[in-house]
Amino acid sequence: MASIQSGASLAKSLFYILTPQGVTALRLLFSSLLLLLVWRPWRYTLDRSIWKSIFLYGASLGGMNLLFYMALQRIPLGVAVALEFTGPLLVALLASRHLRDLLWVGLAILGILLLLPLGLIDGANLDPVGITYALLAGACWALYIIFGQRTGSSVPSGVITAWGMLVAAIAVVPFGVFVAHKELFNLDVWPIAFGVAVLSSALPYSLEMVALKRLPAKTFSILMSLEPALAALSGLLFLNEKLNFTQLLAIALLIIASVGTTLTSRYDEARGG
Repeated sequence: MASIQSGASLAKSLFYILTPQGVTALRLLFSSLLLLLVWRPWRYTLDRSIWKSIFLYGASLGGMNLLFYMALQRIPLGVAVALEFTGPLLVALLASRHLRDLLWVGLAILGILLLLPLGLIDGANLDPVGITYALLAGACWALYIIFGQRTGSSVPSGVITAWGMLVAAIAVVPFGVFVAHKELFNLDVWPIAFGVAVLSSALPYSLEMVALKRLPAKTFSILMSLEPALAALSGLLFLNEKLNFTQLLAIALLIIASVGTTLTSRYDEARGG
Protein backbone atom coordinates (compact mmCIF):
# COMPACT_ATOMS: atom_id res chain seq x y z
CA MET A 1 0.00 0.00 0.00
CA ALA A 2 2.89 2.35 0.77
CA SER A 3 4.35 1.54 -2.64
CA ILE A 4 1.04 2.15 -4.44
CA GLN A 5 0.37 5.47 -2.72
CA SER A 6 3.94 6.66 -3.23
CA GLY A 7 3.51 5.84 -6.90
CA ALA A 8 0.24 7.77 -6.99
CA SER A 9 1.94 10.80 -5.44
CA LEU A 10 4.74 10.57 -8.01
CA ALA A 11 2.16 10.26 -10.81
CA LYS A 12 0.31 13.35 -9.62
CA SER A 13 3.54 15.34 -9.71
CA LEU A 14 3.74 14.52 -13.44
CA PHE A 15 0.35 16.05 -14.20
CA TYR A 16 2.01 19.47 -14.51
CA ILE A 17 4.07 18.13 -17.43
CA LEU A 18 1.82 15.41 -18.82
CA THR A 19 -1.95 14.93 -18.71
CA PRO A 20 -3.47 12.25 -16.41
CA GLN A 21 -4.39 10.33 -19.56
CA GLY A 22 -0.77 10.42 -20.72
CA VAL A 23 0.59 9.35 -17.33
CA THR A 24 -1.91 6.48 -17.24
CA ALA A 25 -0.87 5.38 -20.73
CA LEU A 26 2.83 5.30 -19.84
CA ARG A 27 2.18 3.58 -16.51
CA LEU A 28 0.14 0.79 -18.09
CA LEU A 29 2.57 0.44 -21.01
CA PHE A 30 5.64 0.08 -18.78
CA SER A 31 3.76 -2.08 -16.27
CA SER A 32 2.57 -4.48 -18.97
CA LEU A 33 6.10 -4.82 -20.38
CA LEU A 34 7.53 -5.50 -16.91
CA LEU A 35 4.90 -8.11 -16.07
CA LEU A 36 5.25 -9.80 -19.47
CA LEU A 37 9.01 -10.10 -18.94
CA VAL A 38 8.61 -11.43 -15.39
CA TRP A 39 5.77 -13.90 -15.97
CA ARG A 40 6.20 -14.83 -19.66
CA PRO A 41 2.50 -15.71 -19.85
CA TRP A 42 2.72 -17.06 -23.41
CA ARG A 43 4.05 -20.29 -21.91
CA TYR A 44 0.55 -21.14 -20.66
CA THR A 45 -2.36 -22.32 -22.78
CA LEU A 46 -5.65 -20.66 -21.81
CA ASP A 47 -9.23 -21.63 -22.64
CA ARG A 48 -11.41 -19.30 -24.69
CA SER A 49 -13.66 -18.67 -21.69
CA ILE A 50 -10.67 -17.50 -19.66
CA TRP A 51 -9.60 -15.15 -22.46
CA LYS A 52 -13.03 -13.51 -22.38
CA SER A 53 -12.71 -12.91 -18.64
CA ILE A 54 -9.15 -11.61 -19.10
CA PHE A 55 -10.36 -9.11 -21.70
CA LEU A 56 -13.08 -7.78 -19.37
CA TYR A 57 -10.67 -7.84 -16.43
CA GLY A 58 -8.08 -5.85 -18.38
CA ALA A 59 -10.65 -3.35 -19.67
CA SER A 60 -11.84 -2.78 -16.10
CA LEU A 61 -8.25 -2.37 -14.94
CA GLY A 62 -7.56 0.22 -17.64
CA GLY A 63 -10.73 2.16 -16.84
CA MET A 64 -9.98 2.07 -13.11
CA ASN A 65 -6.47 3.49 -13.58
CA LEU A 66 -7.54 6.14 -16.09
CA LEU A 67 -10.50 7.41 -14.07
CA PHE A 68 -8.52 7.38 -10.82
CA TYR A 69 -5.77 9.58 -12.27
CA MET A 70 -8.37 11.93 -13.76
CA ALA A 71 -9.91 12.19 -10.29
CA LEU A 72 -6.49 12.69 -8.73
CA GLN A 73 -5.96 15.78 -10.85
CA ARG A 74 -8.97 17.44 -9.20
CA ILE A 75 -9.20 16.13 -5.61
CA PRO A 76 -6.72 15.11 -2.86
CA LEU A 77 -5.16 11.66 -2.97
CA GLY A 78 -6.68 10.48 0.32
CA VAL A 79 -10.19 11.51 -0.75
CA ALA A 80 -9.80 9.93 -4.20
CA VAL A 81 -8.74 6.58 -2.73
CA ALA A 82 -11.52 6.68 -0.13
CA LEU A 83 -14.16 7.25 -2.81
CA GLU A 84 -12.63 4.64 -5.11
CA PHE A 85 -12.73 2.16 -2.22
CA THR A 86 -16.53 2.15 -2.48
CA GLY A 87 -16.12 -0.31 -5.38
CA PRO A 88 -14.76 -3.32 -3.45
CA LEU A 89 -16.90 -2.32 -0.49
CA LEU A 90 -20.00 -2.55 -2.68
CA VAL A 91 -18.96 -6.00 -3.95
CA ALA A 92 -18.59 -7.24 -0.37
CA LEU A 93 -21.90 -5.76 0.73
CA LEU A 94 -23.84 -7.17 -2.24
CA ALA A 95 -22.56 -10.63 -1.34
CA SER A 96 -23.96 -10.28 2.17
CA ARG A 97 -27.34 -11.65 3.19
CA HIS A 98 -27.64 -10.18 6.69
CA LEU A 99 -29.56 -7.12 7.80
CA ARG A 100 -26.82 -6.09 10.22
CA ASP A 101 -24.65 -5.21 7.25
CA LEU A 102 -27.00 -2.29 6.67
CA LEU A 103 -24.93 -0.62 9.41
CA TRP A 104 -21.84 -0.77 7.20
CA VAL A 105 -23.89 0.46 4.23
CA GLY A 106 -25.08 3.39 6.32
CA LEU A 107 -21.57 4.29 7.44
CA ALA A 108 -20.28 4.12 3.87
CA ILE A 109 -23.11 6.30 2.57
CA LEU A 110 -22.54 8.81 5.36
CA GLY A 111 -18.83 8.93 4.51
CA ILE A 112 -19.60 9.59 0.84
CA LEU A 113 -22.17 12.26 1.69
CA LEU A 114 -19.61 14.08 3.85
CA LEU A 115 -17.31 14.26 0.83
CA LEU A 116 -19.94 15.42 -1.64
CA PRO A 117 -20.14 19.20 -2.25
CA LEU A 118 -23.73 19.47 -1.05
CA GLY A 119 -23.20 22.55 1.06
CA LEU A 120 -24.43 20.70 4.15
CA ILE A 121 -21.15 21.06 6.02
CA ASP A 122 -18.88 24.05 5.68
CA GLY A 123 -15.38 23.36 4.38
CA ALA A 124 -16.05 20.32 2.17
CA ASN A 125 -15.15 22.13 -1.05
CA LEU A 126 -14.32 19.29 -3.44
CA ASP A 127 -14.53 19.31 -7.21
CA PRO A 128 -17.76 17.45 -8.19
CA VAL A 129 -16.19 16.24 -11.44
CA GLY A 130 -13.26 14.79 -9.51
CA ILE A 131 -15.67 13.06 -7.12
CA THR A 132 -17.55 11.59 -10.09
CA TYR A 133 -14.33 10.27 -11.64
CA ALA A 134 -13.33 8.66 -8.32
CA LEU A 135 -16.71 6.95 -7.90
CA LEU A 136 -16.57 5.69 -11.50
CA ALA A 137 -13.07 4.38 -10.79
CA GLY A 138 -14.60 2.53 -7.84
CA ALA A 139 -17.21 1.00 -10.14
CA CYS A 140 -14.41 -0.19 -12.44
CA TRP A 141 -12.60 -1.60 -9.39
CA ALA A 142 -15.74 -3.60 -8.54
CA LEU A 143 -15.85 -4.99 -12.10
CA TYR A 144 -12.11 -5.70 -11.91
CA ILE A 145 -12.72 -7.86 -8.82
CA ILE A 146 -15.68 -9.68 -10.37
CA PHE A 147 -13.99 -10.45 -13.70
CA GLY A 148 -10.70 -11.28 -11.97
CA GLN A 149 -12.48 -13.94 -9.92
CA ARG A 150 -14.06 -15.38 -13.07
CA THR A 151 -10.63 -16.16 -14.53
CA GLY A 152 -10.42 -19.00 -12.03
CA SER A 153 -7.38 -20.52 -10.35
CA SER A 154 -6.25 -22.98 -13.03
CA VAL A 155 -3.31 -20.74 -14.02
CA PRO A 156 -0.97 -18.57 -11.88
CA SER A 157 -2.43 -15.21 -10.90
CA GLY A 158 0.64 -13.46 -12.31
CA VAL A 159 -0.17 -14.79 -15.77
CA ILE A 160 -3.70 -13.39 -15.58
CA THR A 161 -2.36 -10.07 -14.29
CA ALA A 162 0.23 -9.83 -17.08
CA TRP A 163 -2.31 -10.44 -19.87
CA GLY A 164 -4.85 -8.19 -18.15
CA MET A 165 -2.33 -5.37 -17.88
CA LEU A 166 -1.55 -5.72 -21.58
CA VAL A 167 -5.25 -5.45 -22.43
CA ALA A 168 -5.48 -2.36 -20.20
CA ALA A 169 -2.50 -0.78 -21.98
CA ILE A 170 -3.95 -1.50 -25.43
CA ALA A 171 -7.22 0.12 -24.36
CA VAL A 172 -5.74 3.23 -22.73
CA VAL A 173 -2.56 4.06 -24.70
CA PRO A 174 -4.40 5.28 -27.84
CA PHE A 175 -6.56 7.50 -25.63
CA GLY A 176 -3.43 8.84 -23.92
CA VAL A 177 -1.80 9.58 -27.28
CA PHE A 178 -4.93 11.40 -28.47
CA VAL A 179 -5.10 13.64 -25.38
CA ALA A 180 -1.39 14.14 -24.55
CA HIS A 181 -0.14 14.35 -28.17
CA LYS A 182 3.63 14.85 -28.51
CA GLU A 183 4.13 15.36 -24.75
CA LEU A 184 3.69 11.60 -24.37
CA PHE A 185 6.93 11.10 -26.30
CA ASN A 186 8.94 13.45 -24.08
CA LEU A 187 11.76 11.10 -23.07
CA ASP A 188 12.58 13.25 -20.04
CA VAL A 189 9.42 12.08 -18.26
CA TRP A 190 9.78 8.41 -19.18
CA PRO A 191 12.13 7.52 -16.26
CA ILE A 192 9.64 9.06 -13.80
CA ALA A 193 6.76 7.27 -15.51
CA PHE A 194 8.75 4.03 -15.30
CA GLY A 195 9.13 4.66 -11.56
CA VAL A 196 5.36 5.12 -11.33
CA ALA A 197 4.88 1.80 -13.12
CA VAL A 198 7.21 0.00 -10.70
CA LEU A 199 5.78 1.60 -7.55
CA SER A 200 2.12 1.43 -8.59
CA SER A 201 1.97 -1.92 -10.37
CA ALA A 202 4.98 -4.23 -10.68
CA LEU A 203 6.26 -4.05 -7.08
CA PRO A 204 2.94 -3.96 -5.16
CA TYR A 205 1.36 -6.73 -7.24
CA SER A 206 4.37 -8.94 -6.53
CA LEU A 207 4.29 -8.11 -2.81
CA GLU A 208 0.54 -8.69 -2.75
CA MET A 209 0.90 -12.21 -4.09
CA VAL A 210 3.51 -12.98 -1.41
CA ALA A 211 1.26 -11.51 1.29
CA LEU A 212 -1.78 -13.48 0.13
CA LYS A 213 0.16 -16.72 0.53
CA ARG A 214 1.42 -15.86 4.03
CA LEU A 215 -1.50 -14.02 5.65
CA PRO A 216 -5.03 -15.20 6.48
CA ALA A 217 -7.58 -13.70 4.10
CA LYS A 218 -9.27 -11.79 6.94
CA THR A 219 -6.00 -10.18 8.04
CA PHE A 220 -5.16 -9.24 4.47
CA SER A 221 -8.59 -7.67 3.89
CA ILE A 222 -8.46 -5.66 7.12
CA LEU A 223 -5.01 -4.33 6.26
CA MET A 224 -6.22 -3.38 2.77
CA SER A 225 -9.05 -1.43 4.39
CA LEU A 226 -6.46 0.97 5.77
CA GLU A 227 -5.38 2.08 2.30
CA PRO A 228 -7.37 5.37 2.34
CA ALA A 229 -5.50 6.35 5.50
CA LEU A 230 -2.17 5.52 3.84
CA ALA A 231 -3.25 7.57 0.85
CA ALA A 232 -4.09 10.58 3.03
CA LEU A 233 -0.71 10.31 4.74
CA SER A 234 1.09 10.00 1.40
CA GLY A 235 -0.78 13.02 0.06
CA LEU A 236 0.28 15.03 3.11
CA LEU A 237 3.95 13.96 3.01
CA PHE A 238 4.60 14.14 -0.73
CA LEU A 239 1.98 16.55 -2.09
CA ASN A 240 1.30 18.78 0.93
CA GLU A 241 -2.41 17.96 0.71
CA LYS A 242 -3.99 18.87 4.02
CA LEU A 243 -7.47 17.47 4.64
CA ASN A 244 -10.01 19.15 6.89
CA PHE A 245 -11.78 17.44 9.78
CA THR A 246 -14.87 16.57 7.71
CA GLN A 247 -12.81 14.87 5.02
CA LEU A 248 -10.79 12.92 7.61
CA LEU A 249 -14.03 11.85 9.32
CA ALA A 250 -15.44 10.68 5.99
CA ILE A 251 -12.33 8.61 5.28
CA ALA A 252 -12.52 7.10 8.78
CA LEU A 253 -16.17 6.11 8.24
CA LEU A 254 -15.34 4.40 4.94
CA ILE A 255 -12.48 2.52 6.60
CA ILE A 256 -14.73 1.39 9.47
CA ALA A 257 -17.38 0.24 6.98
CA SER A 258 -14.78 -1.75 5.05
CA VAL A 259 -13.30 -3.37 8.17
CA GLY A 260 -16.79 -4.13 9.51
CA THR A 261 -17.84 -5.75 6.26
CA THR A 262 -14.71 -7.89 6.25
CA LEU A 263 -15.12 -9.03 9.86
CA THR A 264 -18.81 -9.91 9.59
CA SER A 265 -18.40 -11.72 6.25
CA ARG A 266 -15.55 -13.85 7.65
CA TYR A 267 -17.62 -14.56 10.76
CA ASP A 268 -20.49 -15.74 8.58
CA GLU A 269 -18.15 -17.98 6.57
CA ALA A 270 -16.80 -19.52 9.77
CA ARG A 271 -20.37 -20.29 10.87
CA GLY A 272 -21.20 -21.79 7.51
CA GLY A 273 -23.19 -18.87 6.09
